[in-house]
Amino acid sequence: MRDQKLKFLVVDSLFAVIIAILAQVAIPLGPIPLTGQTFAIGLAATILGARHGTISVLVYIVLGAVGIPVFQGMTAGIGIIFGPTGGFIIGFIFNALLTGWLLEKTKFTVPFAIIANILGAIVTLIFGVLWLKVSTGLDWPTAFLTGMVPFIIPGIIKAVFAAILGILIRDRLLKAKLLRAS
Repeated sequence: MRDQKLKFLVVDSLFAVIIAILAQVAIPLGPIPLTGQTFAIGLAATILGARHGTISVLVYIVLGAVGIPVFQGMTAGIGIIFGPTGGFIIGFIFNALLTGWLLEKTKFTVPFAIIANILGAIVTLIFGVLWLKVSTGLDWPTAFLTGMVPFIIPGIIKAVFAAILGILIRDRLLKAKLLRAS
């Protein structure tokens, strides 16, 4: 049992590192860049499920909050979480939780994973838009146009790829007995 906990601690931390690496893949789209974070979060939730996918996101956020430069642009600190993009970062937690939970309640298959990842990505965008509005004082239409609209199509594309790759990796890890079925 203790070995299993240690194994999952290592795996959760590994996915936090994957999120941090993919956070550096960014395309500037105004004040909020398009990043690889949501793709990595979708992978984590699809492969690990709700609990461990969410833990990996929490580890990532804590690392960034305490000053390790894991956020987009190699930034860090609690100020990033309270800044204009902080809602997206907090939304990552609920993205992983919802994506993993939906897969655990249905099936770990590509069609269900695509749906779960798209819904999870929408949750991230909702949190992002809400916090963007609150933190910047933008009006609702501008917050929506800035924090949601440019990310819908890329979000769907990332969700589809995270679902396909995540299910493929999950199936291989299960066959190799490196992962337990939830």
